[in-house]
Amino acid sequence: MTFNFAETSLKVFSIHKVGNKSADEGYVLSSAGMEVSQNLKELLTQYFVSSFKSVETYCFYHENDLKFNEVYGFVSEIFTNPATLHKHSENLATHLYEKSLHPKIKGGEFYVVYFTNCMIDEERFDAVGLFKSELKDTFLKVSQLDESFNIQSEKGVNINKLDKGCIVFNTEKETGFVSLVIDNSSKGEEAHYWIDEFLQLRQRKDEYYNTQSVMQMCKNFVTKELPQKFEVSKADQIAMLNRSVQFFKENDSFDLEDFSNEVVEQPEVIEAFRSFKNDFQREHDMDIAENFDISEQAVKKQARYIKSVIKLDKNFHIYVHGNREMIEQGIDESGRKFYKIYYKEES
Repeated sequence: MTFNFAETSLKVFSIHKVGNKSADEGYVLSSAGMEVSQNLKELLTQYFVSSFKSVETYCFYHENDLKFNEVYGFVSEIFTNPATLHKHSENLATHLYEKSLHPKIKGGEFYVVYFTNCMIDEERFDAVGLFKSELKDTFLKVSQLDESFNIQSEKGVNINKLDKGCIVFNTEKETGFVSLVIDNSSKGEEAHYWIDEFLQLRQRKDEYYNTQSVMQMCKNFVTKELPQKFEVSKADQIAMLNRSVQFFKENDSFDLEDFSNEVVEQPEVIEAFRSFKNDFQREHDMDIAENFDISEQAVKKQARYIKSVIKLDKNFHIYVHGNREMIEQGIDESGRKFYKIYYKEES
């Protein structure tokens, strides 16, 4: 999916103050939605949407039934009747407070916003945004008084740093809507409350999810499982990783059998690979599809995490990017290990 907010407009929004429940900070609900100028609406729209760069998409879920997901229910009502946004923003703020239990969760302003003209793959959708600003920056305010100047410091929200956000698009309601989510301010255990406990989102099982899952599974198999089951050199591991990345870059779709034959190659290793896939699915509570369209964005991202380097003591690093036949490994008469590298030219 491709998202574009160039023509997105903010129609209505409400703001509430939500504190940390474990610290008994309470919450403050505004009496009505906000009325602001068009210029400020445009500035707020930029603040809310500009941080969403990822193409990973999410959807609401509930372990029993989707209808029990409270945020999903409130957002559905807002899409049905946007005039109810303020009423349901109060419900959402109250729900957020009930989930703000970790002692490290910071209080802040909670925004519920209605957007129009959000583009997904050239199609327009309305969207509901849920945002929370937690961190305050210090700003300098300089004012002129006749022929002198006055300078003061003020605390405020940096409009270039969105702390927490979720944009829910009015599409695929039956499976939990299509959503984007970010959390830039929480890194420890408390980070789970926004996505997992308040929103209850999980990644959508689309081409991005499938591509990402298989590439992660392949990396784990080659780096962890393969050396335990077979006598394999580091160079052979890297060669298989390189073949796997190349497969995803050169093909538009993934087929597990084709991938196994081209990348894994040896029958006994293919058998171990398939067994590992089943174990990996159970351990990570995920489904790995055997046929799907490949996401180019996911390939680019995952390829960055696949290292093609052999580290030799603290003296040398060998980067292997291509032909495995151009590097040999051995041991000389004195027992020293060595690599022999063939090449045509150096640069």
